[in-house]
Amino acid sequence: MPLTSLDDLFNNGLRDMYYAEKKLLRVLPRMAKASANERLAEAFQNHLAETETQVERLEKVFDLVDQKPRAKKCPAMDGLIEEGNEVLKGAKEKNVKDAGLLAAGQAVEHYEIARYGTLIAWAKLMDQGDAADLLAESLEEEKAADELLTTISEQVNETAHSGAEAEED
Repeated sequence: MPLTSLDDLFNNGLRDMYYAEKKLLRVLPRMAKASANERLAEAFQNHLAETETQVERLEKVFDLVDQKPRAKKCPAMDGLIEEGNEVLKGAKEKNVKDAGLLAAGQAVEHYEIARYGTLIAWAKLMDQGDAADLLAESLEEEKAADELLTTISEQVNETAHSGAEAEED
């Protein structure tokens, strides 16, 4: 699909985020199951429910702009998920695994925050206020998820670090 207008970029970005959110629906349960930290597992589970709602919102946005909901492969999200998979396979100590899962989760949140912010700006420029409002709801959820992961990481990272120091002694 040639990108010759802001409208093309917007639709391309919507398809990208649709792919990303649908992919997360499959990944978040694995992350929750792999988490030894109860708060982290719960955060991933809660974000799974939010992600389901975000997919529904994206479908509404597609409808508002007279497009069919279609996903477009997102190499960025695939790469972020692959990094998370490396943590799942490679981390042997539970606190180190949790610290790695937190980092992977935050990388995903930061990507989503950037993409939603851009889509909102474009929607506003194209006089798609209703679409911008729906996207803004998802953006706020992504920011809240990132803040929660930051809070959890303060404890988990310290525990992972302390455990590594104890192993060195």
